[in-house]
Amino acid sequence: MLRRFRKFLYKHRYKWLVTFVALTIGYYFCLPGQLFLKPGSTVLFDVEGRLLGAKIASDGQWRFPHNDTVPEKFMKAITTFEDKRFYRHCGVDVWALARAIQSNFTKGRRVSGASTLSMQVIRLSRDNPDRNVLEKIWEMVLATRMEWGYSKKEILAMYASNAPFGGNVVGLDAAAWKYFGRAAGQLSWAESAMLAVLPNSPSLIHISKNRKKLKSKRDWLLEKLRDQGHIDSLTCELSKLEALPDKPESLPRLAPHLLERVHIELVQSKIAKNGIIHSTIDETLQARVSEVVDRHHQQLSSNRIFNAAALVIDVQSGDVLAYVGNAPNAAPEHGSAVDIITAPRSSGSILKPFLLAAMLQDGEILPNTLFPDIPTQFGGYTPKNYDMSYSGAVSASQSISRSLNVPTVHMLRQYSITRFHHKLKEFGMTTLSQSPDHYGLTLILGGAETSLWDLGAMYSSMARALVNFGHYNSKYEPDNFRPLNLLKTTSKARRKSSDPDLTTHSPLQAAAIYHTFNAMQEVGRPGAEGYWESFISSSRIAWKTGTSFGFRDAWALGVTPRYVVAVWVGNADGEGRPGLVGVQAAGPLLFDIFHVLGASRQWFEMPYDEMLQANVCRASGHLAGEHCTEVDTLWVQQSAMRSAICPYHKRIHLSADGRYRVHSNCESPTNMLHESYFVLPPSQEAYYVKRFPNYRTLPPYRPDCQSTLANARRSMALLYPTTELKIYVPKNLDENRSRTVFEAAHSNAEAFIYWHLDGDYIGKTKKQHVMELNPAHGKHRITLVDEFGETLVRAFEILTEDD
Repeated sequence: MLRRFRKFLYKHRYKWLVTFVALTIGYYFCLPGQLFLKPGSTVLFDVEGRLLGAKIASDGQWRFPHNDTVPEKFMKAITTFEDKRFYRHCGVDVWALARAIQSNFTKGRRVSGASTLSMQVIRLSRDNPDRNVLEKIWEMVLATRMEWGYSKKEILAMYASNAPFGGNVVGLDAAAWKYFGRAAGQLSWAESAMLAVLPNSPSLIHISKNRKKLKSKRDWLLEKLRDQGHIDSLTCELSKLEALPDKPESLPRLAPHLLERVHIELVQSKIAKNGIIHSTIDETLQARVSEVVDRHHQQLSSNRIFNAAALVIDVQSGDVLAYVGNAPNAAPEHGSAVDIITAPRSSGSILKPFLLAAMLQDGEILPNTLFPDIPTQFGGYTPKNYDMSYSGAVSASQSISRSLNVPTVHMLRQYSITRFHHKLKEFGMTTLSQSPDHYGLTLILGGAETSLWDLGAMYSSMARALVNFGHYNSKYEPDNFRPLNLLKTTSKARRKSSDPDLTTHSPLQAAAIYHTFNAMQEVGRPGAEGYWESFISSSRIAWKTGTSFGFRDAWALGVTPRYVVAVWVGNADGEGRPGLVGVQAAGPLLFDIFHVLGASRQWFEMPYDEMLQANVCRASGHLAGEHCTEVDTLWVQQSAMRSAICPYHKRIHLSADGRYRVHSNCESPTNMLHESYFVLPPSQEAYYVKRFPNYRTLPPYRPDCQSTLANARRSMALLYPTTELKIYVPKNLDENRSRTVFEAAHSNAEAFIYWHLDGDYIGKTKKQHVMELNPAHGKHRITLVDEFGETLVRAFEILTEDD
């Protein structure tokens, strides 16, 4: 018999060989390259590994991404409970299988399955198919093959990441957060034991049902762990006293808009290797800033202002520490899902500091250089100050600290729209999609859109350049002006001072930034904005607000050497509201967030290596000329030496008694007095003298000197209309046309101005040179003559509704 069998084998030896090879190849390739292909949740952690939020998987399961690490407590609990010979078998526990066969045969029914953890991993990967003998055999085959290709640690990790834990909770990490509110590695022995027994029968042992049975199984496992020496008796008894959780809890939702953003930008785009995102957010700070935003949102809602957003940024690294994309409790009908931080919104005045810094850097101005602050028309564009008042002339720094529109537009006109447009892009503003001509002079007053994200990056880059200037031996990081960072893995630490990549060039240099922040630090507000002084803070903060046209967007942004805080308040749908201005709506929120960050008197160090001392005219802010009477020695940026010498101080020739101005055609130089005067143009002087009573106006010319005034300074200016202008005159409710107000100014407060319209005398004025006229439709000419014979002529055209 044996001989015939051996002969049979020999005869068919090639067939047997082919069969063996085929089975071997089949066995090798029977296991899929990737066992689990189910969609996972996107999970967002803070910088310390604390959960900020998670997005449920597309199949409706809370399934956290695969985790290679299994906590030791759970590892010991699950192997003790499910597979005590896990580390000794090769995927199939022969002894457990034999015992199960005997038990099932004796009882006449299935009472034990003898599935190892390896076999359970295979069953989970195949969506738990029906249990039968053939299926069991196939599981064994695949389990042994898996043991060949994976380590025991990897098999445990696959089980822990894919085991069911009741309801729609899949995987140990999701279960730990859902049931206990913390990471799996932080669970106690009792908590680890409960989770170890839960997958054994999740449909029967539900966390809110059969609690006695669940506790009994957990306590039995704790005793087994004690008996095997994994825990001592005291730990066992104390663990058995721990209560079971009542029910699965909701996962944290501390940064829902950031979670949605990283899900789209990193997970769906496959930039992130899995759905686990470790951010730079500080959980504690995120929670506190969210509370502050929510508190202000409740107050603002009474004025139908329903949305708010805030960013807190670490200056040194550019990392985002808090990200509140919208008011936490905003209603869905008010756009609660909109992430305001990335949404382009009208910039209002929030870009003004960048214009000041750019002009300082390029040597166009000094910090206190004067600019006109009078009603002005630039072509068809007529900007107005928020409080509708004018100072005649203000310094560049004051135009920023007081957020004055008219002088800032004069600054932009001098600097050029094209240059500033290019600079903003260089600083990191990504929303400028149109040409400079498209925005025009409105670029500085909200004509362009920006985002809280870009603003945070731009202001933090400025602060970082200034903070690091001394550490880098008066150099800069080449990528200092960069986008904000959200990911822990890409956070950038300060470089070494010897780093060869450091450069002497920067889009904005330290001296210009220092003067800009000093201007922004000035919180005193005159006139209607005086209530800013009520925001008392022990911190030194450079800050700026902005309000878009139509009261649709309120901005506030603050800078210290450590932090940048950026705030937006408004309505996501763009609805404007009265009182929706930066100072009232966004300013208080900004300071409350800084209060959360803690008070600090630390300030930026002066960058002496980029500065020098210069003689500066106190009145005009220009480099002092020979006629300046009061001169200060100030530290200014080196490029300031290219700026203009003071044009406002002039040598004035007076009569011997000092009462009149004279000139060489009417008076001998030997009989003249010579004094230096600070002289503004008449149009500026008319407003300046009202705010600064100490301003010395020029004396009038002596009557006999009037006849030779051809080259003398004009004493008179027409404030409206400023140029040859087409004036539209609407009808009032009574069907009569509105009257047009003409306004003039004279350097001599006591002088008379005689008004003529189309050659006809219409009246005279003194001190307040205002005339209400109602010219007919068409072209006209208005002529002003003062009592000294000086004449001013202006053409204009009246348009009506029929034009």
